[in-house]
Amino acid sequence: MREHLEFYIDGQWVKPAVPKTLDVISPATEEVVGRISLGSAADVDRAVAAARKAFTTYSRTTREERVALLERIMAAYQAKLPEIAEAISLEMGAPMWLASAAQAPSGLAHLMQAIEVLKTYSFVENKGSTRILHEPVGVCGLITPWNWPVNQIMCKVAPALAAGCTMVLKPSEIAPLDGILVAQVLDEAGVPPGVFNLVNGDGPTVGAALSSHPGIDMMSFTGSTRAGVQVAKNAADTVKRVAQELGGKSANIILDDADLERAVKGGVRSCFMNSGQSCNAPTRMLVPRAKLKEAAAIAKAAAEATVVGDPKAEDTQIGPVASKAQFDKIQRLIEKGIAEGAELVTGGPGRPEGVTRGFYVRPTVFTNVRNDMTIAREEVFGPVLAILPYDTEEDAIRIANDTVYGLSGYVSSGDPERALRVAARLRTGNVHLNGAGADFAAPFGGYKQSGNGREWGEYGFEEFLEVKAVMGCAAG
Repeated sequence: MREHLEFYIDGQWVKPAVPKTLDVISPATEEVVGRISLGSAADVDRAVAAARKAFTTYSRTTREERVALLERIMAAYQAKLPEIAEAISLEMGAPMWLASAAQAPSGLAHLMQAIEVLKTYSFVENKGSTRILHEPVGVCGLITPWNWPVNQIMCKVAPALAAGCTMVLKPSEIAPLDGILVAQVLDEAGVPPGVFNLVNGDGPTVGAALSSHPGIDMMSFTGSTRAGVQVAKNAADTVKRVAQELGGKSANIILDDADLERAVKGGVRSCFMNSGQSCNAPTRMLVPRAKLKEAAAIAKAAAEATVVGDPKAEDTQIGPVASKAQFDKIQRLIEKGIAEGAELVTGGPGRPEGVTRGFYVRPTVFTNVRNDMTIAREEVFGPVLAILPYDTEEDAIRIANDTVYGLSGYVSSGDPERALRVAARLRTGNVHLNGAGADFAAPFGGYKQSGNGREWGEYGFEEFLEVKAVMGCAAG
């Protein structure tokens, strides 16, 4: 069992102000695999004080000094890559192949992006006799989720460090082990004391203390829309900047000229990836009404071929969902889909056949779903696909946009220009055409209740900068 009962504050591992522990549960076995301390407002106060003190010097470091620091962090992170992957798989159930090939390396990708942006970014611009300065926003509170844990940590930490900010991180208490490894990486790389601080804890205690703290200049939050609303409310009294990456209910529009089999199979894989626990997963598949039965049959075969099992097994495609609370929520929503009249194609309530422990969910496909049904409105966050019929292209766009969310969208078409025209009309922050993957240099974030602000690449870097206008400078 991995026991980490200290917090990383001001360059040292320190005991919590008030002892209180939490068990880390393996979603694959339901056994205790770790133990952490839960912090309090007093721990947040100490971490914020360290970050504020460090900001006075770290914010004045040069571009070259910060590039060198990030390069040292990359080297230390690379050395810990297998350990980070193992921790992610253990704490939130990702298959080892996914943890090793995507989850853990995503941190490296964000570090590389931060370095590339920092090397060339124009912190000073002259517009006539006015000089525009781009300066670090200050002390940042970072709250990250459990579904892509190190990805979400590094897509905040890396650009914040690059921009010259200092920070206090609260990782998810459901999957905290990789956050501790990140703190070890930063310590080994020589991040100055107080620049990065880590306090474990829950949202109502540590999260609330961070977001309401007058010493925090900016909150960067990734998680549910419900929790994001609470962060914004807590932050309002101190008028701090709040950047949010929240929930999603992304539509996957398969147009009538698309390769149906390829598009449906790819859509099922993308929906089920990471056990469906991705905020941008294509969970609403929109298909022409005339092709609904064919699409459902393809999706059924793809779902039933999906291997659910032990994250350590080589043939496992999806592991368990991350917690009992998540498992119970998914079960309720599957049952709600059946009760509201959606047609269950495959899967359904309960664990996969023969599985008696662990938070494993049956890969589930519904068809003949209406967009007013609960499974089409609420974020399930599990391997559950809803297939909705549409009559015309206009109808498909209307259904896709008929949601409170707007994180991502997907369009498949045999005509790339047609796909692009449809993409332009989707009210989402991202759109993937014909199965295109993620781009770590592109802005990531959403419209509507999927959040505000952007992460990744240059856009994510700029979230951590303030803009100052200095009038009366010499032209040129």
